[in-house]
Amino acid sequence: MILVDNDTRVLVQGITGREASFHTRKCIEYGTNVVAGVTPGKGGTRWEEEVPVFNSVEQARAETGANTSLIFVPAAFAFDAIIEAADAGISLVACITEHIPALDELKVHHYLRSTSTTLIGPNCPGVISPPAKCKIGIMPGYIHKPGNVGVVSRSGTLTYEAVAQLTEQGLGQSTCVGLGGDPLPGSSFVDILQLFQQDPETEAVVLIGEIGGTGEQEAAEFIRKQMTKPVIAYIAGISAPPGRRMGHAGAIISGNASKASNKMKSLAAAGATVVDNFARIGLAAKEVLGS
Repeated sequence: MILVDNDTRVLVQGITGREASFHTRKCIEYGTNVVAGVTPGKGGTRWEEEVPVFNSVEQARAETGANTSLIFVPAAFAFDAIIEAADAGISLVACITEHIPALDELKVHHYLRSTSTTLIGPNCPGVISPPAKCKIGIMPGYIHKPGNVGVVSRSGTLTYEAVAQLTEQGLGQSTCVGLGGDPLPGSSFVDILQLFQQDPETEAVVLIGEIGGTGEQEAAEFIRKQMTKPVIAYIAGISAPPGRRMGHAGAIISGNASKASNKMKSLAAAGATVVDNFARIGLAAKEVLGS
């Protein structure tokens, strides 16, 4: 497993909001150790009489030992929330918030370079590790099964479907990471592939990309040069017309490199098993692993 484990202690920024409350409950039910919430002005209270709420991330970390943050705050405040978590020494941040201005995301990228904080998202489903019974995000926990297949994806919904296929084939997952659909995700395919390559519990990786950007080509280069574990890849948007936004800001063809067909060619040339029918991801993984 990568990023989260049995020692992960989670604080939720914006825990008293409706969406945050709902998903915090689901995280706890899955097994996640949620130790604190942060809502400025509500410090000293308790969320649902269960989790202590603090005014700042620094206070929450000092009193609870939290090392991971799950962010649900509105887009206008997400930049400050991420920076606050990094300044407090939080090692992993998963930001679920969508519609964050691109300039704010660019500033976050620049700022985090001088810190040890890893950012997943924004506009992402988060991270889940079935072996650790830990999820920091909004994915449905019940479809996941402990195992040795890593999953990294730009699409939330397609991640869930791929996981369901793997589980149906009897293939559990080591960790599933939703990178998020924005043009400037906090972590890239290469970042996560490096972690999976180093992880002894991960034996294969499912990679789900989509049109827009060149992240998949960069992943292909890493796979070709450094990846020794099999990669099963799928690229969404094969029929998308150039120049039209599909779903969210990151999914738009703005040049030949952004096309699904070129991404598929790059991954195949790098040695990945490229699936052109999404319904075959689970079967392809089973065939690759010889299960």
